[in-house]
Amino acid sequence: MKNLFKNAFAASLLACGAAAAQTQGVSDDEVLIGTNSDLSGPFAGFGAPAVRAANLYFDEINASGGVHGRMIRLIVEDHGYQLPRAMTGFNKLLNSDKVFAMFLTTGTPMNVALFPLLEGRGVPNVAPLSVARQLLEPPAPYKYASVSSYYDQIRAGVSYLVKNEGATNICAMYIPSDFGQEIAEGAKDISSELGLNFASETTHRPDEQDFVGSLTRLRADGCDTIAIALGLRQVITAVATAKKIGWTDVNFMGSSAAFHTAVARVPGGVTEGMYASAGWSDIVARMDNPTLAEWVASYQEATGEVPPTGALLGRSAAELLVRALDAAGPDLTHESFQAAMESLEYSDEILGVEVDYGPGDHQGADVIIISRIVEGNWIEVARQ
Repeated sequence: MKNLFKNAFAASLLACGAAAAQTQGVSDDEVLIGTNSDLSGPFAGFGAPAVRAANLYFDEINASGGVHGRMIRLIVEDHGYQLPRAMTGFNKLLNSDKVFAMFLTTGTPMNVALFPLLEGRGVPNVAPLSVARQLLEPPAPYKYASVSSYYDQIRAGVSYLVKNEGATNICAMYIPSDFGQEIAEGAKDISSELGLNFASETTHRPDEQDFVGSLTRLRADGCDTIAIALGLRQVITAVATAKKIGWTDVNFMGSSAAFHTAVARVPGGVTEGMYASAGWSDIVARMDNPTLAEWVASYQEATGEVPPTGALLGRSAAELLVRALDAAGPDLTHESFQAAMESLEYSDEILGVEVDYGPGDHQGADVIIISRIVEGNWIEVARQ
């Protein structure tokens, strides 16, 4: 009887050890991925189509057998760009759903709040819909960004306007979150380095829509260039308001957070002439690329619309994740996934950039592309 008890106890210990060793979110036939995105708030124009495009790509992969026999299941939460809702979603995805990886998490404040929850778990944060420096700094094995940072983008954009538009008095309009503060900091730092005057700034709530007072103040302070870090509708409203009050000799420079088809294609051309500095190129000038053209056609067939900017980011991120899962091999663990991510080097035909990760480099693409709205489209004017 004692031997029987010992054998049963030993078997239970082995079973517990095997369960403990099993990687979270991974089974023989499935891998669980979590996204906590903005599907209903100020950045829903990025979040909603990004999730849609990613799911469409995962559907294709699953239909062909998945990755090493595992189906990819994306579990989606909507935080509406509200931090309390985001924390609830993170808790569900990590502790209840037990996802293998976080993916396409929208918003700098949300990603920053996520990091302490990932510490020690091994769960990677892949292709967040934010490119703040904090998404990589300080470095950590679980942090993976897709493109250049807001900080570097706005520095490059202001430098371009100094050289090509004679900018001298730099200002900023921003949401005073981690996202907005990084863009304001980039504008201030490049102004100081180039010996320019950082003349003024205004801060705004994420739901603010009346910018007459703020723009009147910035105009009085002599601004000729405004680094803008607001929600998509806010960007459109602010640029349109400047023209409405007759302020036409000012340039607005956005980051990748403003580089969206919705901003370019506002009826009446109210955003015409606006600039943005981003980590990818718009699709209009690249439709001769057969891979891109094929994806645009398939997305349009599936959704009934031409893919907006958020869809580009979602499709690109989904390919990145699939490539990493494939490179990790059948024995999928967080360690094998990290090694796989750090081995990736390829041409991203969807974004039009070169991707290259490494053990000391968790930013996929480094290029910065400056574009301007011309006749309702983002047209590339420079890159570095």
